[in-house]
Amino acid sequence: MTDAKKPMAEANRISSMLNTVLGADRFPVKVDELALEYSRQCFSDSPIDKVQGEDLDGFDGLLKANKSRSKWLVLYNSATPSEGRKRFTIAHEFGHYILHRHQQDIFECGDGDIETGDNNERDIEAEADLFASTLLMPLDDFRRQVDGQPISFDLLGHCADRYGVSLTAAALRWTEIAPKRAVLVASRDDHMLWAKSNKAALKSGAYFATRRNTIELPGDALAHSNNGWAGSQQQTARAQLWFPREPESMQVNEMIRVAGQYDYTLTLLLLPEAEWQGARHYDEKPEEDTYDRFIRNGQYPVRK
Repeated sequence: MTDAKKPMAEANRISSMLNTVLGADRFPVKVDELALEYSRQCFSDSPIDKVQGEDLDGFDGLLKANKSRSKWLVLYNSATPSEGRKRFTIAHEFGHYILHRHQQDIFECGDGDIETGDNNERDIEAEADLFASTLLMPLDDFRRQVDGQPISFDLLGHCADRYGVSLTAAALRWTEIAPKRAVLVASRDDHMLWAKSNKAALKSGAYFATRRNTIELPGDALAHSNNGWAGSQQQTARAQLWFPREPESMQVNEMIRVAGQYDYTLTLLLLPEAEWQGARHYDEKPEEDTYDRFIRNGQYPVRK
């Protein structure tokens, strides 16, 4: 039985090779060419033979072996308007190839399978997402882009451009290294599509159970239609507006950006370190913290 491979380790190994061959300023990753060449060089008995776009119905990406398992095919949805989304999808399927191809012959991934933000590390879709994110946006380089600068959607937009991914993908990546508590919310029609909390926020109870519940945005949230998009795209408010169990003195920095191409709005919530710990058991599975396997979408959260 083949030992399970770790998504970050595999992606970082490939990134180190790319740094050696191409140098550090090598972005965005040409992931289609990489998948073809890397698999041919390292797994010549069963390489990825073709990466191509098709107008797929019902799913976003596909990895499939031929009958003899001597060749693999990667398909991505060519109807997707976002080039960043396509790049992330190819990287996701490449992740399945590297990590999971010995488990099954075909992987059909819908919009709820790619870049879901699921914290379940044993889930193969979450593993493929982690591989893709690490490959396209290595954390060492990502940190160099943001260190010492106040976070903003403009800064995250710079990262999205550098890596050829969506603003959502860049924002999700940033939450992983945020110095304090951070929560990213995608919403449409005054309701959350998904929400992703970083570990610090999750442990303090600052998360939204979007998988299990339909959650309306707070009426005073910048992204709520009550505010008509006429005001600022950033505000400081009481944290209880979003998280009722936070101390009354706790504040939250809220910033928004419309992802018009994907028909939803991103809200980034930044909170100071927790003054108290929410009542939750550490062995409790926070399945709620995830961008819903629905859309999550958006771009699913898409790539640019």
